[in-house]
Amino acid sequence: MLNDSSSPLSLLATRRSGKPRDLVAPGPDAAQLDTILQIAARVPDHGKLAPWRFVIVAPEQRSALATVITDAYRAERPQAAQRELDSFEQFAHQAPALVVVLSSPRTDSAIPLWEQQLSAGAAAMNLLHATHALGFAGGWLTGWASASDVVRDAFGAAPERIVGFFFLGTPAKQLEERPRPDYSKIISRWQG
Repeated sequence: MLNDSSSPLSLLATRRSGKPRDLVAPGPDAAQLDTILQIAARVPDHGKLAPWRFVIVAPEQRSALATVITDAYRAERPQAAQRELDSFEQFAHQAPALVVVLSSPRTDSAIPLWEQQLSAGAAAMNLLHATHALGFAGGWLTGWASASDVVRDAFGAAPERIVGFFFLGTPAKQLEERPRPDYSKIISRWQG
């Protein structure tokens, strides 16, 4: 069942990632997106550093994003096939809403970088949970664009890194359950 809000545990147990190419309108409106991002920011954050940021890419900005990504890819790989460049054009135009999450570590802090990065990951996961709680689905994509310094520089600067591109909308079809890890293989009891 999608978005089962009969209890907090049911809501968590029914969250699924949506394929961004299969997410359609409606997406979250401005007020819902504000709620999603406020909830995303409610994560463990040692030192209260807020070592993450959210950048909303509006629908009318998607073509500019596609240009940034394709130009960066073409500069890095001049022999890129047109189908590769077309895939980045399609990438930028998926789903009704797009949020880029950045890890924004505070290098002047005594808080270890690893802890700051974990906080950014927790913010990303909270973003997906809040999206689901409001009746939408989200897809977290990384790939080449998230690792490109040139693409990152369109949103920030080093030492920031793109955690991912978060596409949000309504599933065009029922979300499928994916195989989950075997519980007995991921849980153990410490024998110390």
